[in-house]
Amino acid sequence: MSEALKIICENRKARFDYHIEERMEAGVVLTGTEIKSLRGGKANLNDAYATINNGEAWLMQAHIAPYDKGGYVNHEPKQRRKLLLHTKEIAKLYGKTQIRGYALIPMKIYFKKGRAKIELALAVGKNSGDKREAIKKRETQREVSRALKSAKR
Repeated sequence: MSEALKIICENRKARFDYHIEERMEAGVVLTGTEIKSLRGGKANLNDAYATINNGEAWLMQAHIAPYDKGGYVNHEPKQRRKLLLHTKEIAKLYGKTQIRGYALIPMKIYFKKGRAKIELALAVGKNSGDKREAIKKRETQREVSRALKSAKR
């Protein structure tokens, strides 16, 4: 039986900019106004990344909009947030990110059993040639699907 996931936001551009090698789920430490804002779907992962400092994983530059009814206890939209991972997972990720070209990229934020989770991806940046190739491939697929549609009519 599959678990119900409510996806809040996705980082679609990451699939275009990076070769995704490995994915993992991490919990995230949030305040009350951040959770309320996430439940409203007001988050953005563009330009977000994760780092590992002093044996702890941190989410950087992820934008969670201030809660409109938060008042003076509202949060900063782009503050760093602690990621909840096991020590062995953090050590493994730290070792991989020390290799040149590897980065930890958040792919999506979602709710799983009422808790906010982040899907992290260990990724390698694509060069411009790879990006052009992906665009060309997508265009040819569109042309083929259009030709098949017109042939069916």
